[in-house]
Amino acid sequence: VVQLVESGGGSVQAGGSLRLSCTASGFSIEARDMAWYRFTPTNQCELVWTISSSGRTYYLDSVKGRFTISQDNARNTLYLQMNDLKPEDTGRYVCATDPSVVVVTECEEYRRWGQGTQVTVSS
Repeated sequence: VVQLVESGGGSVQAGGSLRLSCTASGFSIEARDMAWYRFTPTNQCELVWTISSSGRTYYLDSVKGRFTISQDNARNTLYLQMNDLKPEDTGRYVCATDPSVVVVTECEEYRRWGQGTQVTVSS
């Protein structure tokens, strides 16, 4: 059974850091289409980072230079290191896989996702 479990969210002040984890089971994250997206307080969904099986990556402009992706294939876990957090980074962060299209442009194009982890950044 394909499962994605996120953890690591919390409440921090602006300028702080968090590291989110996404542990996968039922498949290997290696060379797999993966993504982090977030639901904002107004329930808009934003793609934060994506990687395709061919290695093409995408970062949301507002997180470039602050967020970094890494993965531990032995643990089958994806990490999202978030530094210099801002109040506008507040949201529920979701890990996803299995896109229905070759080039993803919308959160809804992923067919498998976890429950998410809440990140709240106060000013």
